[in-house]
Amino acid sequence: MDMDIVDTSTTRQPQEWGSFKLAVIHTTPVTVDPLRDLAQQLMPGLRVINLVDDSILPELAENGGRVEAIAGRWRQYAHIAEQQGADCILNACSSIGELCAAVQPEIAVPIVRIDEAMAEHAVRSAGTIGVAATLATTLGPTQRLLQQQAERLGREVRLVPEVISSAYERLLAETLARMARSADIVVLAQASMARAVEGLPPEERSRFLTSPAFGMGRVREQLSANRMS
Repeated sequence: MDMDIVDTSTTRQPQEWGSFKLAVIHTTPVTVDPLRDLAQQLMPGLRVINLVDDSILPELAENGGRVEAIAGRWRQYAHIAEQQGADCILNACSSIGELCAAVQPEIAVPIVRIDEAMAEHAVRSAGTIGVAATLATTLGPTQRLLQQQAERLGREVRLVPEVISSAYERLLAETLARMARSADIVVLAQASMARAVEGLPPEERSRFLTSPAFGMGRVREQLSANRMS
């Protein structure tokens, strides 16, 4: 099983969040530091454990996005996170987000899908939604999530999906700007794409939704509920 566990807990923890532990399951090391930093911004002192398996995305690319092939492995990571004392688990990869609901009944602590809150906001806010991804394996799960949220909320949406083959930030930003001209908003399907819009003017940047802040906000909601109970 190809997995690394990295504890990024802070040493000085304010009383408010320091008693909680978040486990984040990643499929790339690229999301480790940004999500850790975001967690500390929203919940100073929160203890964070990162479980990283960078073999998942290459396997999905080879098998045509068959998530069931890695489901057993991801299930083990969720159980490991619970055994490590996590109060909440964040799945940081949209390509395998559909596993969260399947595994949740086995896990006593909440599992948060990083893109779920973003999808809900997108459906509430727009009728035409661009869906951008650099990985084809992410596009399908993200579109299904948006459609599920639209059905749940009784909204009608039109999705305009596009796989952007170039990962170079300048070319990626240019393509995203073009997509924004044909949609009310553009959803970035992968957490790792968030940096691509940072260099855009503020008036353009507001047209894009990225999952990290929404996902971590949902984690904060879950932990706040635990604190109040």
